[in-house]
Amino acid sequence: MHVMEYRIATKEDIDMIMSIRLEMLRKVNELSDDFVFTDAFIANSKRYFLEGNQTTAIALKNGKIVACASMSYIEMMPTFSHPTGNRAHLMNVYTNADYRRRGVARKLVQMLIDKAKEKGVTEISLDATDSGRTLYETLGFCASDECMVMNLGSCRQM
Repeated sequence: MHVMEYRIATKEDIDMIMSIRLEMLRKVNELSDDFVFTDAFIANSKRYFLEGNQTTAIALKNGKIVACASMSYIEMMPTFSHPTGNRAHLMNVYTNADYRRRGVARKLVQMLIDKAKEKGVTEISLDATDSGRTLYETLGFCASDECMVMNLGSCRQM
């Protein structure tokens, strides 16, 4: 029996990261398993993983990626409650169905929280699905109704 390997992804992991991200997007958005993403969407996603201000944690079983989670870092003007101006957004937390309910996502998210603390982040936001809400609450996330959002892009043109 092989042990689950947890680590921070590197540029060399881009193909694995993209494969599990597209799997996640198909599941979360209830798309067919053969849904084809646009070349632009794939290119922009790869560019962000390779050049963006982010950290991605992955879990591998027998060398195959089975879970991922990403933290995007955002610098904003400092405030009294966030004196560094460093904030982060947790996203793309996904575990393949065969490995769920084993603490895999919890381990990945905790790795990213620790990295964010090292970077001086004072607030982490996320958009929780119903299935992920309990995990995030047990890690210390709280529901917030503090902000309003304007979506300037179409969410269905992937």
